[in-house]
Amino acid sequence: MGSNTAILIRDLVKVYRLGGVEIQALRGLSLTVSDGEIVSIIGPSGSGKSTLLNMIGGLDRATAGYLKVMGVELASLNPLQLVEFRRKQVGHLFQNMNLITTLSAAENIDLPLAARGIDKKARKTRVQELLKLFDLENRANNRPRQLSGGEQQRVALATALSNDPPLILVDEPTADLDTENAMIIVDYLVKTGKSQGKTVVMVTHDPRVARAGDRILRIGDGVILEGVESIEALHGVADYESFLTMRITEVKSDMASLEAEFRSGHISSDTFAQRHNALNDSFEVLKAEIQRLGSLSSK
Repeated sequence: MGSNTAILIRDLVKVYRLGGVEIQALRGLSLTVSDGEIVSIIGPSGSGKSTLLNMIGGLDRATAGYLKVMGVELASLNPLQLVEFRRKQVGHLFQNMNLITTLSAAENIDLPLAARGIDKKARKTRVQELLKLFDLENRANNRPRQLSGGEQQRVALATALSNDPPLILVDEPTADLDTENAMIIVDYLVKTGKSQGKTVVMVTHDPRVARAGDRILRIGDGVILEGVESIEALHGVADYESFLTMRITEVKSDMASLEAEFRSGHISSDTFAQRHNALNDSFEVLKAEIQRLGSLSSK
């Protein structure tokens, strides 16, 4: 593994067993990511995107194959060593953000530093630095429920970066955000990654996010299918349009499920409104992408 290679994966296999059923999430996947590269991975639900991130981040173990991340062969690590690897090497930004609801924004950002045993003065300096970087200084004492979705995601990103890890793994970072906040998060990710030399791997359904990467990869049925220079190059515009149409169908299905939850009384009106607005924003983005393709093909 060369010094300029952050991630080296060869023939990675992950099998889950649910009851008596065996599910093969990754089927001999291979991938190389360079130091400082921002890679977008796109693909439909169930294609193995999140499983791949969990393998790279040491959150789950592979069934078979070779996986070397930031110079470390993950299969050789015991559980305690994996915890230490994650603390030092990986910042993980999850779709659900994983913020501690009883802690303030500043306290959430501080938590990974405290877990590392960093002294209080150094921690305070680092937290203030990150609050300023993500324009959260006036929200430092607010708990997650007092923050907007975009602010929560910025706190989550600051928390992922608090230990200054060289590798950032991002799982659907804009799924629950409106268009404006989604692009703010993407801009922060790209600027932070480039300015600080981070390696960033992000999986997404969102074409706006995918285009922010240096390279776009497509995953399907547990393997990397190809790399593309632009998202429209997924076997050409026609196939990309099919991908967008599939996503629109998924969003409409999510809307119908959400409405059923609300009618049955399982969620509040506030929760319904927030999630419905996010889904509607996703729908409008996908529709705009299809319209953009139409204008490109007519030129």
